[in-house]
Amino acid sequence: MSAGEPTSLPPLASGPTGPDALRPLLDTVLDALAAGHDERGGPLPPGGPDAVATRVADALGDVLPDTGDPDALRTLVHALAAGSADPADPLCAAHLHCPPLAVAAAADLAASALNPSLDSWDQAPAASALEAAVTRTLARTAGLADALVTTGGTESNQLALLLAREAHGGVRLVCGTNAHHSLPRAAWLLGLPDPVVIPAPGGTLDPAALHQTLTALPGPLLVAATAGTTDAGLIDPLPEIAGLCTAHGARLHIDAAYGGGLVFSDRHRDRLAGLEAAHTVTLDLHKLGWQPIAAGLLAVARPHELTALHQRADYLNADDDTDAGLPDLLGRSPRTSRRPDILKIAVTLKALGRSGLGALADQVCARAREFAALIREHPGFDLYDRPAISTVLFRPAEADDDTVAAVRRRLLHEGRAVLGRARLDGRLWLKATVLNPHTRPDDLTHLLKLVEIAERSLPG
Repeated sequence: MSAGEPTSLPPLASGPTGPDALRPLLDTVLDALAAGHDERGGPLPPGGPDAVATRVADALGDVLPDTGDPDALRTLVHALAAGSADPADPLCAAHLHCPPLAVAAAADLAASALNPSLDSWDQAPAASALEAAVTRTLARTAGLADALVTTGGTESNQLALLLAREAHGGVRLVCGTNAHHSLPRAAWLLGLPDPVVIPAPGGTLDPAALHQTLTALPGPLLVAATAGTTDAGLIDPLPEIAGLCTAHGARLHIDAAYGGGLVFSDRHRDRLAGLEAAHTVTLDLHKLGWQPIAAGLLAVARPHELTALHQRADYLNADDDTDAGLPDLLGRSPRTSRRPDILKIAVTLKALGRSGLGALADQVCARAREFAALIREHPGFDLYDRPAISTVLFRPAEADDDTVAAVRRRLLHEGRAVLGRARLDGRLWLKATVLNPHTRPDDLTHLLKLVEIAERSLPG
């Protein structure tokens, strides 16, 4: 041993001793998760941002001490669990933030331990083969040809605009007022003209206004439709929009980050009719796919367009290596180092099958409808509309917008419930997004009761 070399090196997660090193650490993590959950005692830590920051700072102490703390793993996992918004709690229903399946989280541990990097085959031999097979299958399930793995809807939407720009030598985005904020941001990032934003009365894109816009504007144009808006989970009239795009020679992108998971459901798949007509489709399996973040995809109808992403770096994809049969991975993402997010997806698809995933989608949609019915029958609440997927918008019947906002913040501050907010038809609504298939009817009754109590407890 050379001078100055530590006498005891910390163990690695992989290699022949990796599993033995991980086992006691996993016990520590699991115990800390359980203890943190018990300390939190609800869907969100109480006290608001300052209280949570203080508790984290107390647990963290010196971020980079001179001498390491052997109890750091337990202490910080406990602090994170105690201070987390828990998407597995039925009262945590604000966002498109799903509780991940245990089998997917376990697969993600293997991905972290093995640490393949999907920027060259010699760093990820099996992972690259797995990704190629699984992405093609998922794309075909959505009616397209191939798919890229992304970090989520934002990256997928940006890639969709990039591919359109490169395929047509420039493009202008046409989207509704209901489109996700990442689409106009992507146009800005890519140096494209300002998007043309058309009306979305009732929360969905207006085909008549789209027809007028496509008739008036010179091409090339990219129309972005939405299958599952972030505010109310609404789905644009995809077949009509696809027909208009075909008639006017416009390219079609469908942002199905939320609604795309309905493709696994025999009961709800027809809500996505028209998806197969798109040139590109955004999918997010960390929503209606119950995956740990990140698990995004961009499905493409024309795989040859992916050549726009091609890059050459001799140390990763030299010509002679590629000619000799080593797969070239740099054209599969604008990122270089990439973790194998496909593993957890592949494990979930194989473990549950299409019917298993479809049953989960059916379950959360059914629970959302039950919650909407409960609200509709309650004289103290207004319901926005029947849920399109699993998002329910509601508000206390006699409350003004300031009261609605205050009710939400009161529940957050007390750690009792996590509800979102959405503004539609000129009014502010509370938003409950049901993504937990274990949610029970009495959980929904309790959630509504908590809103009543919070409204009554407000001053004035």
